Amino acid sequence: MRRQIVAGNWKMNMTPSQAKKLAEDIVPLVKGLTNSDVVVCPPFIDIPVVAEAIKGTNVKLGAQNIHWEEKGAFTGEISADMLKEYGVEYAIIGHSERRMYFGETDEGVNKRALYALSKGITPIICVGESLEQREKGETDAFVSGQVKAAFRGISGKDAKTVIIAYEPIWAIGTGKTATPEEANATIKMIRETVADLYGDDTAEELRIQYGGSMNDGNAYDLIAMHDIDGGLIGGAALKPEKFAVICKAADK
Repeated sequence: MRRQIVAGNWKMNMTPSQAKKLAEDIVPLVKGLTNSDVVVCPPFIDIPVVAEAIKGTNVKLGAQNIHWEEKGAFTGEISADMLKEYGVEYAIIGHSERRMYFGETDEGVNKRALYALSKGITPIICVGESLEQREKGETDAFVSGQVKAAFRGISGKDAKTVIIAYEPIWAIGTGKTATPEEANATIKMIRETVADLYGDDTAEELRIQYGGSMNDGNAYDLIAMHDIDGGLIGGAALKPEKFAVICKAADK
């Protein structure tokens, strides 16, 4: 059985004082969960206070991005060493909002993932199609292509540790959600793509989240599907009680 993982993507929300309170509110609500991983991914400026708030708990720390160089003239970027100093263990890479608004490419996603792995940070690689692509029947080809590009040059050993988040663009922040069966079918296809690259054992071990408007109302049905291994959570991650319900669904 794959270990479930729920990661809260706080996006561009929460001042440091607000982030501290949110983290402190989440901690007791997810205390005692042992069958799954709980991760929070605050904005960079909030990482120090959140790291302190979750110290010694079962809540782990993630970042919303990571650069592929150790340091240098990359204004607005963040390095692995900067993140690791505060105990960051995960980094979201290639979120659709990064691709859409900031021009991130498949090549950049791959470079970020490779560097994160080299520094011992687990990449959460995001893939997903637009509504137009889904309606044209292009979902499988497009998403499979994103997966292949993201894993270019990643060793079989490292591939097992990567997390993929399938986030249909049309379901992010819209309130629309793929049905459990739709989500599972695409995630199953992603697993088959990984099997083609690395073999069945790696594909079965690799964890794949669903990331399109998962909330406290639909989490149990989505996570109950065979190939869905948790969620990458947006809006509900900012509401401690709702986030905790999702985490508990994954822990069962």
